[in-house]
Amino acid sequence: MRSARLWNLKRVSLLFSAVLLLYVFVFSGGYHKYQIDGVIGNTGPERVWEYVADFNKMRLLNPTIIDFKILADHGHAHDWRYTVEYTERLSHWPHWLNKATAKYIVTKTMPGVQPLEWAIESNHETCFFGGFYCLHSYSDFRFIARGSDTYANEKIEYQCPPLLGSVCRRELEFQRRAVMYNLTHILKRT
Repeated sequence: MRSARLWNLKRVSLLFSAVLLLYVFVFSGGYHKYQIDGVIGNTGPERVWEYVADFNKMRLLNPTIIDFKILADHGHAHDWRYTVEYTERLSHWPHWLNKATAKYIVTKTMPGVQPLEWAIESNHETCFFGGFYCLHSYSDFRFIARGSDTYANEKIEYQCPPLLGSVCRRELEFQRRAVMYNLTHILKRT
C-alpha cells in the first residue's frame, strides 16, 4: 500500500513539474522592445500617415496579412479609431496561420498646435491554436516632417514566450522591415 501511494506521489510530482516547466518556457511571455525608423523621401508626413492608417493598404505593406475585417470604426480627422480582425501567416512558417484583433488610434495634431505630429497607436492580440494561446503587442508609429521628407519611427513592445524568443524577434523584424521597405518604395513611385 505504501509503495503504491509513493508511486502515485512521484507521478503527480513529475506531472506537476512538467506542467510548470511547460508554462514557464512556452506559455509565460515577457515583453520585449523593438524600434525601427526610416525616411520616406519627397513625401509629406500626412500622406504617409494616411497611407499607413488605411488598413486596406496594409496588405500591400505587410506581406504576411492574408485577410481582414473592420469590426468598428468611429471618430474624426484628428482622432479616428477602429478595430480590425485579421488573419496572417508567419513569414518563416507559411502554413501556420494566426488570427489577430487590433485596436487602432489614428491621431494628428490639431490646427495651430506645434510641433506637427501624426501618430498611429495600436494594440494587438494575436491568437494561435484557435484562440487558445494569445500574445499581445503595442505599437506607436509616429511621422514628422524633415524638410520635404518624412521621418517615420515605430516603437513596439511585444510579448513572447522565453523558448521562442528568437522566433518572435525574427518574425517581428521581417514584418516591420517589409512595412518600412514597401512604404518607402510604394510612395516613391506615386
